[in-house]
Amino acid sequence: MRTDLVQLAYRERLTDGDFEILAGACGCSAPAELRRRPDLLTEALASPAAERLLFGAGHDHAAEERLFVQASPFLVFAVAVHATARQLSGSRFCLEWVGLRQRVPVFDVPALTEFLDDPMRRLFLIELLTSFTHVVSGSALHRTRRGWRRMRWSELDPGRLATLVEAVDDRERPGVYRRLGDLSLFLTGVFPDHTARVGLRPIEAERLVRAAGLDARSVAEDLIGHGDMGAVGLLEKLGRRFYELAVHTLRAPRIGSVEILTDVADRFDKARRILNHITDRYLFPLRERLF
Repeated sequence: MRTDLVQLAYRERLTDGDFEILAGACGCSAPAELRRRPDLLTEALASPAAERLLFGAGHDHAAEERLFVQASPFLVFAVAVHATARQLSGSRFCLEWVGLRQRVPVFDVPALTEFLDDPMRRLFLIELLTSFTHVVSGSALHRTRRGWRRMRWSELDPGRLATLVEAVDDRERPGVYRRLGDLSLFLTGVFPDHTARVGLRPIEAERLVRAAGLDARSVAEDLIGHGDMGAVGLLEKLGRRFYELAVHTLRAPRIGSVEILTDVADRFDKARRILNHITDRYLFPLRERLF
């Protein structure tokens, strides 16, 4: 059932141009065949040919620009995630981010391959990355000690996004929790060095901890021993909590796309490490273009 939902999601989100790219890369007779054959589509996304076409060297700059005009961000991330699953399955170790500009080899690769073995988790990472190619912002009323005031918020500003937890009603709160979890995973997975370098101002950290319903002292105690992880360590802990709250506060029936949040919350550190690997290997030169 999960596999069927994933295949349906791929067919809905990949564009006609994406299918043409995959068909050309993998020597498929026609893009329509990939639409009809889920097995072929999965093989195409995970193929070395698709990886070389999108991320390999050898084509000129003009050809690269044309390719990225035709390819959707969803396709770019799908190929990167599937290629990473293929690579890690044959690796003994991978480099792990442990602090600002610090990577060390870690040998527990099976934990990461186990995460990527699940098609729903792979789709989750692809959709997470795609969702940040267009950032939403707005304003909301926020209660302060001096009364209500209007505050701007952005999906890339965790401190201000956290103010929405108190500003929205119960029906909208699960969505805010979900986006706070997404943002925590995105910042720690794709921009760990930037997140560690810039950090969180005390007022931002206070808002996030309060939005998560946690005690600031216990959070500080839990983070002791995280070394140089700083804001990354805090957002990793809070991101896990926000995903849990998104599920627990939801009143509607919990379909598969919601239950995956519990799964990712339990494996948040694995998801973050996989995104670190994907970013270092594929996305780093393209981050300004994609996000």
